[in-house]
Amino acid sequence: MGIADLKQIVEALLIASPEPLTDARFRACLKDEATNIPLADIISELETDYTKSRRAFEIKKVASGFQIVTKSEFEPYIKGLFSKAGKLRLSQAALETLAIVSYRQPVTKNDIEAIRGVSSDSSLRTLLDRKLLEIRGRDEGPGRALLYRTSTEFLQYFGLNTVKDLPKLREVEDILSEEQDELL
Repeated sequence: MGIADLKQIVEALLIASPEPLTDARFRACLKDEATNIPLADIISELETDYTKSRRAFEIKKVASGFQIVTKSEFEPYIKGLFSKAGKLRLSQAALETLAIVSYRQPVTKNDIEAIRGVSSDSSLRTLLDRKLLEIRGRDEGPGRALLYRTSTEFLQYFGLNTVKDLPKLREVEDILSEEQDELL
């Protein structure tokens, strides 16, 4: 196996791997085709190729391994690609459930359903699947019901540092009444 073949293999592994590619992981992927050429040498050749062909990405040494990353000059465009605007679509029921949990957490399913007046199984499942909610533990009361709270992803999505940064319920009421007055 020549260096050109190894470069293609390393490049494929770098693209496919969600975490940095270490020398040990590279050797494990080669199995019987192990080579005495160090991964760092192959990476160096790939970097030279990428520089010559003016690629939008580069290889960085990360966590004792290597990873393909886009160059920092393309950050504004990439942010646009992953913009959160319009990405998250939730039903009215899921939004209601999310609001209840975010303001009353930790909260049980029964508490949510008592406020909403309808079953919240589907909404809770959706919010858990989308990682906006997480299970905190169990209630101390009878039946030891699950307790739900908002997740780190919830905070990231809504740009909050903590749930204390949520608008106060009185502020929300004021905003809603102002919007309703403008419509009239």
